[in-house]
Amino acid sequence: MSEKILLIDGHSILNRAFYGLPDLTNSEGKHTGAVYGFLNILFRILEEEKPDYLTVAFDLHEPTFRHKMYEAYKGTRKPMPSELREQVPLIREVLTSMGVKTVSMAGYEADDLLGTLAFRSEKQGMDVTILSGDRDLLQLATDKIMIRLPKTSRGKTTIENFHAEQVLEKYQVTPPQIIELKALMGDSADNIPGIPGVGEKTATKLIVQYGSIENAHEHLEEVKPNKAKESLREHYDLAVLSKTLATINTDSPLEFAYEEARLQDLYTPEAYELCKRLEFKNLLSRFDAASVSQQTMTDDFFTCEDLSGAEALFQKAAAKPYVGVELLCDREDVYGVGIALEEEEVYHIPAQGLMTGDYLCGKLKELADTTVLCCMDVKSVLKHVKLTETSHVFDTGIGVYLLNPLKSSYTFDDVAKEYLDGKLLPTREDLLGKDSIQKAWEKSSEGLGTYACYVAYTALASRGPIEKALHETEMWKVYTEIELPLVFTLNSMEEWGIRVKGEELKSYGEKLSVRIQELEKMIWEQAGEEFNINSPKQLGVILFEKMGIPGGKKTKTGYSTAADILEKLAPEHEIIKNILEYRQLAKLKSTYADGLSAVIEPDRRIHSTFNQTITATGRISSTEPNLQNIPVRMELGRLIRKVFVPEDGFVFLDADYSQIELRVLAHMSGDEKLIQAYREAQDIHRLTASQVFHVPFDEVTPLQRRNAKAVNFGIVYGISSFGLSQDLSITRKEAAAYIEKYFETYPKIKGFLDELVATGKEKGYVSTMLGRRRPVPELKSSNFMQRSFGERVAMNSPIQGSAADIIKIAMNRVYERMKQEGLESRLVLQVHDELLIETKKEEIETVSKILEEEMKGAAHLSVELEIDMHEGENWYEAK
Repeated sequence: MSEKILLIDGHSILNRAFYGLPDLTNSEGKHTGAVYGFLNILFRILEEEKPDYLTVAFDLHEPTFRHKMYEAYKGTRKPMPSELREQVPLIREVLTSMGVKTVSMAGYEADDLLGTLAFRSEKQGMDVTILSGDRDLLQLATDKIMIRLPKTSRGKTTIENFHAEQVLEKYQVTPPQIIELKALMGDSADNIPGIPGVGEKTATKLIVQYGSIENAHEHLEEVKPNKAKESLREHYDLAVLSKTLATINTDSPLEFAYEEARLQDLYTPEAYELCKRLEFKNLLSRFDAASVSQQTMTDDFFTCEDLSGAEALFQKAAAKPYVGVELLCDREDVYGVGIALEEEEVYHIPAQGLMTGDYLCGKLKELADTTVLCCMDVKSVLKHVKLTETSHVFDTGIGVYLLNPLKSSYTFDDVAKEYLDGKLLPTREDLLGKDSIQKAWEKSSEGLGTYACYVAYTALASRGPIEKALHETEMWKVYTEIELPLVFTLNSMEEWGIRVKGEELKSYGEKLSVRIQELEKMIWEQAGEEFNINSPKQLGVILFEKMGIPGGKKTKTGYSTAADILEKLAPEHEIIKNILEYRQLAKLKSTYADGLSAVIEPDRRIHSTFNQTITATGRISSTEPNLQNIPVRMELGRLIRKVFVPEDGFVFLDADYSQIELRVLAHMSGDEKLIQAYREAQDIHRLTASQVFHVPFDEVTPLQRRNAKAVNFGIVYGISSFGLSQDLSITRKEAAAYIEKYFETYPKIKGFLDELVATGKEKGYVSTMLGRRRPVPELKSSNFMQRSFGERVAMNSPIQGSAADIIKIAMNRVYERMKQEGLESRLVLQVHDELLIETKKEEIETVSKILEEEMKGAAHLSVELEIDMHEGENWYEAK
């Protein structure tokens, strides 16, 4: 059996991965998406081909013979986008770390080297596979040389395979005649001009008939159609140039030793560390962790297994200004603690014998009176250690979130890499696999103690650099005055939870089921047959084929039945109205009626988790379950709020900010008209309509006010004329005119928003009123859509983020005031600009006053903050 060599066109595959897959950046801000995509394609091809040899060819940046010819004809080639260019040395570094042979050569392009190696290898009796996104390489296909061309669409990659036979079958010409085709039709991607007016169809016909451009030119008077004849007559020199540009040199003087290209184990320690640094977590599972030499510090880790040792350890810790702490726990139990006294002195104390979970938690509470506990996640510690706002704590996770709010998670190994001079630590998965803390404890996993030590070490060692960075970025006040106090506020909300009437929730679900069944029957009757309404494919066929409803958009998988498409058709088609209602009710049933029932705890309350390190703008999110997404648009959705009730003897007080983001916009932009309107307590949307549509204030119609409201809020979110046209069902031109008139009405807003975008481009980030930063790397993207998104982010984030900061300040103050005044009332829920207080009936007046004072006083703007407050026996009534 012949040996096989796999040859890869480095730039071509990197380029394809760059344009075919979403861009990624790591925590260092490096673009890595193309490298990640390249590696995924490489691993797939290796699994399929199982080659004996592997080589990747790259272009050099210096001009080649073909470059010079092209530039002499048409000027310089289009430059590579900077986000892609910076990934070329990166992929070469990764391949080198894997022991993969790479080649490049001055004066020659990568496809010349591929052609040379392919023909040499074929002569040596090898099977050859070339992987490239460049169809020019089809000219190299033979019975022994296969060209594989990947195509990436919507994140999925498929690959076409070509030996000589398949080239002839698909293109009607032999592989060498691919050069002739390119000479006539050109290829803009490869900077081959071709001749004007000749496309693929005509070029194929000519080469099938005449074999080459030279022969076609010799029989010029016979060439048809006339347009092709005249083009070949007038531009024959261009066809000859194009042929030269398209011809791959298969005899370049490349020095190459096959043994250097023999495929070895790619999963080297060097490659592992590099993939970790690039944050390719999904690829790390390919490495055998046992064989990877990780940077470890286990010589500095110790286990303390007796009570006298633990006592001495806590006594020693109390004399330190800072200690790192990792509490090994889940929601129910404590399994041990990791304590870092110094960077070279880290201990694990398992919860065993007299060193119970309660003992360890009590000791940590005492320790926090004198020493700063540095933790990756203070809120998780609060579940067991009854710390107070006066306890000394440092939350590493919140610090790194403020410094880079674009990441989705903040693991200890990521923190070490970023803030401890690139130190590479083993990951949680390396140490515990996929086991939970409880499961690792039950297995007596040695990795559990090591894990606790690494986390405690990282929390202690990174505190200094993180604190320094927070000062340098002027976010220390945001950290100390908003985010750290918020940990305690949110923990209190999670502990209290919110009471739910389980029976009423069940009854609500039953009512939904009845209506869902009614709708199902109606839809089947209207369609004339029974089908699966939840199947987009079946639904598309029924609506757009069987019923012949116009307006269907066909995709590769069938007709799209997305909500935006159906909503446009609903006014004229009763069946579509019913389908939309069916979908809404089915979601209500599964997500809320059934979903909430499953998470009611024995105390008859739901205890959601409130996250403060998830959103890039600083907003709080709610998970397990998400109580911030309870439907409000349709009455049946709003009714679910009736099942949320206070304890006996309590009522709900609900207070929400009135138009907080518009008020923030007025303040930050300094627009006198908008500020004056708020000061005079005018109806902002009516006033905007009056100004934009040039009608007296009292004559504004409801439709004009609704449109003005959409513009007002749309401006806050950086809406485009296209977005506004979709929202209001008007033309893009009309929407653009609305926006233009809006900026004429409030001239300083346009200048303010433009300044935000300019600042974002210059600094790489934008800031809220209080200094919270939001990086906007998209502003420097070479991709128009990404840049446009970046501009919207730059306009919106300072406004939405400032509103989020104000609400957090209000939450902290309301929570603290109620504690200080010894009230039994408690804050149980926050939904963006709304606070829900479970209020003891005797404390209604006091709590109302606290809400009024603290919410209005959370920030001092040039326009007053206003709140709407309501009382009710359930959340529905209070809202």
